[in-house]
Amino acid sequence: MAVVREFTLPDLGEGLTEATIVQWLVEVGEVVAIDQPVVEVETAKAMVEVPCPYGGVVTARFGEEGAEVPVGAALVTVAVGAVPDDLAGGGPQEAPPAGAPAGGAGAPPAETTDSGSGNVLVGYGTSAAAARRRRIRPGSGAGPAAGVPRPPKEVASGAQAPGEPAAGGAGAPGPAAAGAVDAGSRTAAVISPLVRRMAREHDLDLREVTGSGRDGLILRTDVECAIRERERAAAGVTGGTAGVTVAGPATAGEERIPLRGMLGAAAEKFSRSRREIPEATCWVDADATELLAARRAMNVPGAPKVSLLALLARITTAALARFPQLNATVDTKTQEIVRLPAVHLGFAAQTDRGLVVPVVRDAQARTVEDLSAEFARLTEKARSGGLSLAELTHGTFTLNNYGVFGVDGSTPIINHPEAAMLGIGRIAAKPWVHEGELAVRQIVQLSLTFDHRVCDGGTAGGFLRFVADCVERPALLLRGL
Repeated sequence: MAVVREFTLPDLGEGLTEATIVQWLVEVGEVVAIDQPVVEVETAKAMVEVPCPYGGVVTARFGEEGAEVPVGAALVTVAVGAVPDDLAGGGPQEAPPAGAPAGGAGAPPAETTDSGSGNVLVGYGTSAAAARRRRIRPGSGAGPAAGVPRPPKEVASGAQAPGEPAAGGAGAPGPAAAGAVDAGSRTAAVISPLVRRMAREHDLDLREVTGSGRDGLILRTDVECAIRERERAAAGVTGGTAGVTVAGPATAGEERIPLRGMLGAAAEKFSRSRREIPEATCWVDADATELLAARRAMNVPGAPKVSLLALLARITTAALARFPQLNATVDTKTQEIVRLPAVHLGFAAQTDRGLVVPVVRDAQARTVEDLSAEFARLTEKARSGGLSLAELTHGTFTLNNYGVFGVDGSTPIINHPEAAMLGIGRIAAKPWVHEGELAVRQIVQLSLTFDHRVCDGGTAGGFLRFVADCVERPALLLRGL
């Protein structure tokens, strides 16, 4: 007899608490193998194909394409062991109604040992059966609006709110499903450290917030709504729907783009960087004529091609070895500067889905040829949307080649929590005094944006001057080999 397993969205790593369904890769009634990808989701970091740890027949899917689902929410149910009778004809099946077990009314409890792989994503395994959870029908009217703080007396007394089922009544949801607050223990249904930190920074009591996630789980959007609601109340703003930002009259033809997924993650990171990092920028023009000549000499027929970005990356790692203060981060919890031993070099790459920053691991130990090959590999994966989380995180320093856009200079925003970013403008023919005479040379503008907490202007200026000297005279790198 088949055992119906519920597969939930696993922890995708890096503190991510939700993902958006991009494309379903299986249909209801389809037979899937263990570890076969069943859905493609977009997180704040990348596109991820999520493999299912169970093999069997897909009996139900949860969520439409484009829907945002929190970690722990059901994705699919799979009948493991045999084809259920209701799928013998191969017809599709709707998702079970709210409150029903994932496998239907007659599904046995998931206590039998199955052949799940146990190797899904971060923090997720299949050694034990998935716990049965009550599904909450959106918009049922039970409980206050998601993201809106409860009145304090309601939290303390557990009094029944208008439109809420009586406690213990037929069909009443469990303590977590009734809201984000357990009136007896006064605990908040929240698992994300990011959500807790955001609430702590805004002095918001999570026990007074109702979650919109599965079983009343409090999501980041709920906290943001509660913060906005409180700010509007403090400013004397009235009207509007609870938890929804009050907007002015719509202008004909205006377009509103939700800050979600990668776009929302980038916006949050930019804002956090500007909010937390006291940054400063210095810049210098350099004559790149000799560097371009050196690259032409390296790219001999039959040898792997060396990119200009790889040469600049090699110069950067040499500069960081001389000025290690800039390969660092600031631990705000312990109020310490942490200098890092390895250079994990990020580089900005523009794709159809937005700006991403792939990371080259241990760049200080790589040759120019190796760096060039790795840049090409990561750039291709970025354009195809195939970068993994490991290839997008834990950088220590970023190289930003904005010269590809045809501009000379920029003051970029530091890639938090790093401490510096080297910007490279376009290389253009300009008049330049060379060996005492006016000549047309290939000039590039270099800029360094740095966290003033990790070093002073002398260190930043010394780093940038060393980079400029190596650009003008690449033979200087031979001294450090």
